[in-house]
Amino acid sequence: MQPEDFGDFVGQSHLVAPNSPLRRLIEEDKIVSLILYGPPGTGKTALARIIANRTRRAFISLNAVTAGIKDIRDAVSASRSEKTILFVDEIHRFNRIQQDALLPYIETGRFTLIGASTHNPFFALVPALSSRSIIFQFRPIATEDLVMLLLRAIRGKKGLGAYDIVTGDGALEYIASVAEGDARRALNILELSFFSSLDDKTGRYFITLDHVKNVLQNKSLYYDEDDHYDTVSAFIKSMRGTDPDAAIYWFAKMIEAGEDPMFIARRIVICAAEDVGNADPNALVVAVSAMNAFDRIGMPEGRIPLAQAVIYVACAPKSNASYLAVDRALEDVRREPLQRVPDHLKDTSYKGADRLGSGKGYIYPHNFESHYIKQDYMPGLKTFYTPSSQGYERIIKARLQKRRTASHE
Repeated sequence: MQPEDFGDFVGQSHLVAPNSPLRRLIEEDKIVSLILYGPPGTGKTALARIIANRTRRAFISLNAVTAGIKDIRDAVSASRSEKTILFVDEIHRFNRIQQDALLPYIETGRFTLIGASTHNPFFALVPALSSRSIIFQFRPIATEDLVMLLLRAIRGKKGLGAYDIVTGDGALEYIASVAEGDARRALNILELSFFSSLDDKTGRYFITLDHVKNVLQNKSLYYDEDDHYDTVSAFIKSMRGTDPDAAIYWFAKMIEAGEDPMFIARRIVICAAEDVGNADPNALVVAVSAMNAFDRIGMPEGRIPLAQAVIYVACAPKSNASYLAVDRALEDVRREPLQRVPDHLKDTSYKGADRLGSGKGYIYPHNFESHYIKQDYMPGLKTFYTPSSQGYERIIKARLQKRRTASHE
């Protein structure tokens, strides 16, 4: 079912619609170095095949899974002129040395590179290679486009058109939905359903919704390195944004995809301190307790205390005042002259400290009403912590305002 031309190509209308920049480059045979980046089964290799069919240039194809520097050199030897397109599938599998080996031939124009990758090229490729290429991002194929592709596979001569196939209501739509934008996966599910759907009495193939569900059993999640970072980002931002439903959904996706639960637990603890902070100090207690509970009981039950912590942190009032305070203090330490510890605050635990004047003049706060007495704890009057008016931090704010006012009088 590989497309031969744009008429057969499904999806990616934002890239290959008539008069789009990429399509014009292909149709006018003016291809420059490209990186086609996106999830599997979205048409990257298929588009490279269309380019191969349309170009008047020599077209050499490599797969980075099996190719090495020798194959790159062989491709150079095989190229007949400086008008050669080198297609490298799974280009992110090339290590740095292999990627660097491509650079001289791209810079001199010996090769026009087309790379296909499921990994973010800004992470997976050396900067010199990604900067010399135009990057086009492929998106998961829409469900309606996948249904059209499945119908074409059932009816077309290149597919299953020679067989008498009957599809039940919703069967193809279900295949398209569980394929989650992956055309290759959708076709594989269709093929598997076809092989097991023959009615011996009629000689017809009945692909029904129940039959597809029975064949498929449990769906598998696509979850690569890029999706890992994007999903974790969505998870943290959902907790920060006080959306427990979104947060628990991304949590469930990570658990089902096989993410390390301790990694998730650490993210919850960080969010509890960074985004909730003193607006609800119990958030950190709950998060750390959930992490410790998981460490003791493991999966699958360990998901329960983690889920409790996710929802608690998501629903808690938010303040990043503590996070901002430590960063302000760190910036001051790094950029400003370091403040000396005042004599009255110095250590007095060793013999002879009094002879150096250490601790002289220190006032013990617990000897006074409210366990507080005005005293200087830093030579310069600087404020790093500015509490918000959220949750418990309202109380902290009122207390500090009163004492800071008194200290500055």
